[in-house]
Amino acid sequence: MVAWTYYSMPSEQELQQREAEQARQDSIAAAQADSQKQKQEQPEDITQQQQEPQQDNEEDTPRLTQDQEEEPEMGMFSEASIDDTTKIVVDSPLYNATFTNVGAGPSKIIFKDYETWDHKPVQMIKDTTESAYSLGFLTSENYNVETDDLVFEQVTPGDTVSVGENDSTKVKYALNISDDKRLVYTYTLFGDSHQIKLDVEFEGLERDIIGGTFDFGWKSPLNFTEKNPATTEATYASAYVYTGGEMEQLKLSEAGRNTQDYNGTIDWVATRTKFFAQIMQTDNPTQSALLVGEQSGETDLSTTEHRYQSYITTDISQQDNASFHMFVGPLDYYALQDYDGSTYGMVDTGYSWLSWLSDPIVEYLVIPYFGFVDDYMGYGFAIILFAILIKMVLYPLTKKSYRSMAAMKELQPKMQEIKEKYEDDPEKQQKATMKLYKEEGVNPLGGCLPNLLQLPILITLWRFFQNSILIRQQEFLWASDLSAPDYILSLPFSVPFLGDQVAGFVLLMTAAMFAQSKLTGGMGPGGGGGGAPGGVNMKALQYVFPFMLLFIFNNFAAGLSLYYLIYNVVSIGQQLIIYRQMDKEKEAAEA
Repeated sequence: MVAWTYYSMPSEQELQQREAEQARQDSIAAAQADSQKQKQEQPEDITQQQQEPQQDNEEDTPRLTQDQEEEPEMGMFSEASIDDTTKIVVDSPLYNATFTNVGAGPSKIIFKDYETWDHKPVQMIKDTTESAYSLGFLTSENYNVETDDLVFEQVTPGDTVSVGENDSTKVKYALNISDDKRLVYTYTLFGDSHQIKLDVEFEGLERDIIGGTFDFGWKSPLNFTEKNPATTEATYASAYVYTGGEMEQLKLSEAGRNTQDYNGTIDWVATRTKFFAQIMQTDNPTQSALLVGEQSGETDLSTTEHRYQSYITTDISQQDNASFHMFVGPLDYYALQDYDGSTYGMVDTGYSWLSWLSDPIVEYLVIPYFGFVDDYMGYGFAIILFAILIKMVLYPLTKKSYRSMAAMKELQPKMQEIKEKYEDDPEKQQKATMKLYKEEGVNPLGGCLPNLLQLPILITLWRFFQNSILIRQQEFLWASDLSAPDYILSLPFSVPFLGDQVAGFVLLMTAAMFAQSKLTGGMGPGGGGGGAPGGVNMKALQYVFPFMLLFIFNNFAAGLSLYYLIYNVVSIGQQLIIYRQMDKEKEAAEA
């Protein structure tokens, strides 16, 4: 605990950054408070003059709603906005993307190869009539321009465009400010990828944008797609930045708003849900990144809104343009590797302290295996085969563990004699016990160490099966989605930690673990198997532990429970084989 406290303490630099950020927030809050106070301290006659016309025409003049508020003033950029709004739909083999000239970007992206939990097409962008992307900068007229509030001219003709599997297409917009000043967006979309390329041209605007820098970001929140958003999606909704060779995450744990600024070279920024993400990176020199998180209520409430945004601050090149590479799609290993390999770090493949082992296991074993068997069998059978293969690989460790446990069982009578002989002298009792271990060639930890060596693999698979899109919406037997719980029983009441439903594979897994515990406690050479020493308490724990796992695993992915079910069934088979071999060896020795 002391080591963890020291490790988790913020550095001096982090403390200074937090203090600076707090001071900035305090100054903003103070400025807002002064502005509000000035409004409240206006002379009564001015206030009455402002209110009287409203009272006189209260019946004739409708009040403005939030949607009817005036557009923000942005000088010549506002004047360049056109009146008509248009849409164009890009149809590709992977998705349908609706682009709007309000903000000049996508307002809707619907996937063809992925569905929500209730079998509706996944729509990435939360309901909006504007572009999810927005470009912002400060003008020489001292206006703060946000392009998602501007209406561009759609240069690409028509309202639909198709792109083939190995082809690409372009969608172009322009904001015509004057004869020699234009802001031009050119999107390139690919038929075989979820990647989008954007080229921005600042024609004749080099003197109108202060500092030659601008922000580009994804403003719209992402839609949740899974059945229980409070327990599945909300846990993963967050924003990321990759800078200086490290990935940083912004995740809110309570209601409110939080921002994080990062200076220097930015490789990419992203926002995500459990299985889908949008990512942005640029070829231009970068200055900083901004992550914004907003949460409307408690995390575990289904009505809570989660809104995350990510921005990159970059320079306009000497050619007066900027280029962005975006990704809007699933957190699929191969799709992300094709985009940027470091982005797969957003997928939780294991605990950080175990990443040195879990990352290679996932990257070089699990993912290639499922990619290979995908053409030959369903994912349910693939998980079963995978569990069998893992148990075969670990069989030498399993055999060593059971043999050591059985040897300890054989020593129980002699250990009991030592305990009774030196009942009043624990030190002599310990020395005599260790001497017995040495004489008999038994390692008291021999039954534990082989199991501990298996734990990193088991923990890695435990984390990966819960978080990977690999088994999402893959059906097997009664489970309609191996990445979600396979509930088969509904209870008339709710049980703490368990809930009001019980999963099928978890019940079978628990039964298998009970059977294995029974077998461990009652078999072995001479009928006294590998039961762990420790008397009645340890034997009781063998049966309590499977019952505890019923509560722990009940709300986890069905694929994970299926894996552990087969793992335990194969363990029982191996146990029977090992004990039978040991019985034969004992009979031969006695003969």
